[in-house]
Amino acid sequence: MAKETAVYEEKMKKTLAALDSEFATIRVGRANPKVLDKITVDYYGTPTPINQIGNITVPEARLIEIKPWESSLLKAIEKAINTSELGINPSNDGKVIRLVFPELTEERRKELSKEVKKKGEDSKVAIRNIRRDAVDAFKKQEKKGELSEDVLNDLLDDIQKITDKYIVEIDKKIDAKSKDIMAV
Repeated sequence: MAKETAVYEEKMKKTLAALDSEFATIRVGRANPKVLDKITVDYYGTPTPINQIGNITVPEARLIEIKPWESSLLKAIEKAINTSELGINPSNDGKVIRLVFPELTEERRKELSKEVKKKGEDSKVAIRNIRRDAVDAFKKQEKKGELSEDVLNDLLDDIQKITDKYIVEIDKKIDAKSKDIMAV
């Protein structure tokens, strides 16, 4: 049994990991270098993540410093941050780019909390789609005579238990991230 459901459970784990990385890019008032993960810079014609072209440090709770290995990249990094959805204006002193994260307003915290819930719901839908694919595959196997009705029922129970486990896990992550955002 475990072998048949393992493929689908692995897909669910990947969905959970994708949700984690989505949540990591949502800023919560404190400086977190992960907010830069999705921002790329044109580096000799190749879109390259910022963390691969310089050092990123967090010297203070609400400050990120980016020191590129080549000073010629300062303007490109600044432009990439400005055109991103980060919503922070970088300050460039010729050597280092600084990103100062302002305190989040109550309204912005509520918006971010809604965004977290939406991303969580999207992940739940993905988990349920994986379950549906599994159920369809198991029913096809039963029609072909590859599975008995008892084995089919056992597999359906197993995949439902796995689905429930991941839905609960997503709910926990949504709650934790929402509390993190709403904490002042």
